Amino acid sequence: MVQVLYYQSPMGWFEIKGSHLGISSVKRVEEPGENSLAANELLVDAARQLDEYFHRERKDFEILLDWGDNPTFSQLVWMELLKIPYGETRTYSGIAKKLGHPKAVRAVGLANRNNPIAIIVPCHRVIARSGELQGYFYGLDMKRRLLELENPERFAIQGTLF
Repeated sequence: MVQVLYYQSPMGWFEIKGSHLGISSVKRVEEPGENSLAANELLVDAARQLDEYFHRERKDFEILLDWGDNPTFSQLVWMELLKIPYGETRTYSGIAKKLGHPKAVRAVGLANRNNPIAIIVPCHRVIARSGELQGYFYGLDMKRRLLELENPERFAIQGTLF
């Protein structure tokens, strides 16, 4: 049985879904809905770990994930995303090469776009080969904010010195 828990982060509300198998969805929502009665321990733990992440107290998530019946290639991409260290980035083409499908750059991008477990499965750490921020389903501003949270020296927007 799928349960739901809403978590308010410094970057907005997130809906966390899961069951005894693991977390199946973390997505940003405009406003919270109703939490499941007696949300299971996995959901509460996921909210705690997300809170630690947003407060720079956690770099790695330690939680069970439930990929459901998503396509195998997407699952392979998401498992590769889990290997990207905190504060670092990889390119879409680099991930395609790692998976042994160097021409599958668009398929990697599509898998990123369809990632159901935002933040925990860090699709925000994938950028264009040129180094540009590209393609994030919550917008490039949110992507930059997440990258800046993880690596403020590299991703902070630079001001002008007078």
